[in-house]
Amino acid sequence: MEKVFLWILQAFCGGDKADCRCEAGVSKKVKGTVVLMKKNVLDFNDFNASVLDRGHELLGQKVSLQLVSAVHGDPENGLQGKLGKPAYLEEWITTITPLTAGDSAFKVTFDWEEEVGVPGAIIVQNNHHSQFYLKTITLEDVPGEGRVHFVCNSWVYPADRYKKDRVFFSNKTYLPSQTPAPLMKYREEELVNLRGDGTGELQEWERVYDYAYYNDLGNPDKGPKYARPVLGGSAEYPYPRRGRTGRPPTKTDPNSESRVPVLMSLNIYVPRDERFGHLKMSDFLAYALKAVAQLLKPELESICDSTPNEFDSFQDVLKLYEGGIKLPSPLLESLKENIPLEMIKELVRTDGGRASRVPHASKKTAWRTDVEFCREMLAGVNPVMIRRLEEFPPASTLEPKIYGNQSSSMREELIQKQLNGLTVKQAIKMNRLFILDHHDAIMPYLRRINTTTTKMYASRTLLFLKDDGTLKPLAIELSLPHPEGDEFGAISKVYTPADQGVEGSIWQLAKAYAAVNDSGYHQLISHWLNTQAIEPFVIATNRQLSVLHPIHKLLHPHFRDTMNINAFARQIVINAGGILETTVFPAKYSMEMSSAVYKNWIFPEQALPADLIKRGVAVEDANSPHGLRLLIEDYPYAVDGLEIWSAIKMWVEDYCSFYYKSDETVQKDKELQSWWKELVQEGHGDKKDEPWWPKMQTVKDLTETCTITIWVASALHAALNFGQYPYAGYLPNRPTLSRRYMPEEGTPEFEELKQNPDKAFLKTITPQLQTLLGISLIEILSMHSTDEVYLGQRDTPEWTADAEPLEAFERFGKKLAEVEERIISMNGDKRWKNRVGPVEVPYMLLYPTSEGGVTAKGIPNSVSI
Repeated sequence: MEKVFLWILQAFCGGDKADCRCEAGVSKKVKGTVVLMKKNVLDFNDFNASVLDRGHELLGQKVSLQLVSAVHGDPENGLQGKLGKPAYLEEWITTITPLTAGDSAFKVTFDWEEEVGVPGAIIVQNNHHSQFYLKTITLEDVPGEGRVHFVCNSWVYPADRYKKDRVFFSNKTYLPSQTPAPLMKYREEELVNLRGDGTGELQEWERVYDYAYYNDLGNPDKGPKYARPVLGGSAEYPYPRRGRTGRPPTKTDPNSESRVPVLMSLNIYVPRDERFGHLKMSDFLAYALKAVAQLLKPELESICDSTPNEFDSFQDVLKLYEGGIKLPSPLLESLKENIPLEMIKELVRTDGGRASRVPHASKKTAWRTDVEFCREMLAGVNPVMIRRLEEFPPASTLEPKIYGNQSSSMREELIQKQLNGLTVKQAIKMNRLFILDHHDAIMPYLRRINTTTTKMYASRTLLFLKDDGTLKPLAIELSLPHPEGDEFGAISKVYTPADQGVEGSIWQLAKAYAAVNDSGYHQLISHWLNTQAIEPFVIATNRQLSVLHPIHKLLHPHFRDTMNINAFARQIVINAGGILETTVFPAKYSMEMSSAVYKNWIFPEQALPADLIKRGVAVEDANSPHGLRLLIEDYPYAVDGLEIWSAIKMWVEDYCSFYYKSDETVQKDKELQSWWKELVQEGHGDKKDEPWWPKMQTVKDLTETCTITIWVASALHAALNFGQYPYAGYLPNRPTLSRRYMPEEGTPEFEELKQNPDKAFLKTITPQLQTLLGISLIEILSMHSTDEVYLGQRDTPEWTADAEPLEAFERFGKKLAEVEERIISMNGDKRWKNRVGPVEVPYMLLYPTSEGGVTAKGIPNSVSI
């Protein structure tokens, strides 16, 4: 087929493959290189698109490029940059596309025109049939300038899809007031285009960033069971905003947005350049999750029903990881028919269809020890909840008029013997008492949650800091709403550690109930609400900050793929009846509960130092590293996190100080002020009147805001996400559901607990089907793609033309490498007992770099999975 095209080309051009349209007598040419990726689908060459594009080339419908002057305005065009004559990509037909999705380099030759001078932008017009992904354009030997580089990284669709020309700017960086006058209009119009007009359903090729409520989680047209409240836009259900799609409302509820059919999940709208990259494993993620949720679920149900949805022993659970449960051949055949081969290799191992690898936390019975139970509060998948106890018994912040007395029923005599000779008052004063407290977050929903198949408690876990730096549990309080009504307070029971007989089995169950609380809170609040829901920052940045703006260049890498992964989550993970509701205890109340917690969300407290101080686990100390002294010295998340935080902060300060020499520069930056105003008033519109928002009047306001944003998108998300499979993949270690209450003496359940404690434990926590679904989800979510870009890295080395920021960024990368070496060294030091623990899993989640796959380490730049 290639030979046929070459023959046709030669017939048209008289044997010369070159484009023959060069004008005679032009003395100066400027040559350029354009790097792009032709349209490919799932890494396979799209042959039809290739044929049609070549046909358009033969008919003279080519890809044109026009230089836009940065130095000379056109009086006939409102003094916008003077346009050069169109030039065309050369040898499109003879440039053979790689068999898999990959880059192709094309030459382009511009006639040099004095009236254009130095170009600051390029207009690209695609007159082909198909879109392509434009990566970079590089001009060589531009008179008066030399090399000019354009970082594009954008899909360019056929010109008839756009109302305005596609404009790409060179990699120079300008504050709005410093923008060359001929480029100003282009800069402003590009932002207007990206905002859209707020109407209509948005289409695949559009690049519109706009806001919407979370009104697409439910599906009321499917029946009342699938209706969910709209999150955002009300005092009852406040929420950060998501990206607008413009889909029509449901027939049943005009306030709810209709949903994309499951089979079309990959086509849910996000701005085109926010979609997963062609080589990124997130494409695989999307297919894999869809397979788990929609294809495997009925097949797995049929398997589990025959057993009937119960594990009989811990050995049964281990079989999930040790190559044990062999998937039946009909299931394998079903997979092969519905999922591309590459996906099957990842979902179902090729060693005879056996399931997943052994996660580290399944090590023998180490996960059951009190030491490991406590260690994971400091170095597990949710190390952001533990706080110092400041009063005893622990108090509640719930409104007494509504919920009655919710204070703890713990008493000193229950824990006195475990305090190493101290009184409770002394232990509090010496900073030795800590608590994992999920009581207030869960209690308002507990009565409703327990009307479902879930049967659980709101928990408080009291902890003592030992002399060796480890924690030991003192007591676990399990509470239920009063049967006569919320206003009568809570019914609570306190359990203390035991390791023998039925008392030991009851203690193991008490820890499991506390772990269920922590698992659900981790997924809904720590992980989803506090990191994934960074979407308003993505939207506001693209709507209000030009690609020429220094803060856009600073933040943009930290938003890669976030809108797409969140859109996909709305489709099959956090939606009504989705994987989260199926596998996590709040069930249909999951997202509603996260809205209730958002009422207490405060932006400045997302900074790591502020969070540690708020939780009472650190105090300000000018003589300590990073200005903080940790009250739990061996707190791996906090120790490593502060190193990363400080490196990010130093980088942001170095970068911002190059562009913002004074507070006045911040105040007079109209794009920056519009960005911050919109982010607060639109992106977090339900909290727009809160007094704690930074005012964005000083360089300090700016650097702190950017540091928090980068921290949340990179390191915080990494700490909360990539340990899910290693720590929670073995469900008994971190169960997500409980199905019956603590057995009471004199009942058959209590007798079963005495006779077969392991089986009683397994019949209480997450059943087989939800375990299979949950593990499938968290294994995929714990993976790094092979082309991931990590903190301290960029996907293009020439992201700015300014030397000082590039040098500062290089220092940032070197600093992170030093941090990684220091963490590795500490993990090998036996003094730090919380670094490895009984399960022998070193705390690596804040290592800056990683290879691809499930590694339990590495900090990607963004919330990309």
